Amino acid sequence: MPLNRYPLTFLHSTDSTNNYAMAQVHAGLAKHGAAFFAHHQTAGKGQRGKSWFTGDGHNIALSIIVKPNRIRLSSQFYLSASVALGTLDFFSKYAGDETKIKWPNDLYWRDRKAGGILIENVLRDKSWKWAIVGIGININQARFSKELKNPVSLKQITGKDFNVETLAKELQKAILKRIDNLDATNYKKILTDYNHHLYKLNEKIKLKKSNIAFSTTVKNVSSHGELITQDSIERHFAFGEVEWII
Repeated sequence: MPLNRYPLTFLHSTDSTNNYAMAQVHAGLAKHGAAFFAHHQTAGKGQRGKSWFTGDGHNIALSIIVKPNRIRLSSQFYLSASVALGTLDFFSKYAGDETKIKWPNDLYWRDRKAGGILIENVLRDKSWKWAIVGIGININQARFSKELKNPVSLKQITGKDFNVETLAKELQKAILKRIDNLDATNYKKILTDYNHHLYKLNEKIKLKKSNIAFSTTVKNVSSHGELITQDSIERHFAFGEVEWII
């Protein structure tokens, strides 16, 4: 299907665009590529059970329904990587080359967080039926809660205001272009692209695991989505195993 024919529904308000998209799946109404944008989210979702603040209509809150026909569940990292790369393709068009992917799936500009990705899967009888790809990106917000450590918006980067609905369409197209080209023949290129844009690549960072903080150097991300770092030994970390200390 041509990318511009994938439907995009604009909602004034909902609890979470991921919840809205998931309800479409459970109602048997899901279609690959269908997306849902909300000007207001009352209970937006982030990683690790955190909330995602949408900035009262100033930002992008978008969820896309994906039918992972050509991807095995064991290779689900490549869907996550493709979404991250599609988000980077979109954002770097406006913010430039300092846009990076912070493992596993945050969007960073310099040392500040511009957006995040949350993917929720629908499994039935050990079969991967659907994925709900949720993306939140700071667009026009100029002031942020002090609870947020290091946020940045596209307006703060460029000094310009943007039409969030227009940008949501561009984001949907950029992500689906990556996803619709995703199959086992280009896994190697996807991983190479992801690592090329990896935040803090070959730089020393601080991580925390089981309340123990330590310094280590980012080397790359593996084909299974593990963060690989090096200090006195080579370390491999699965998603959720460590927390970045910014």
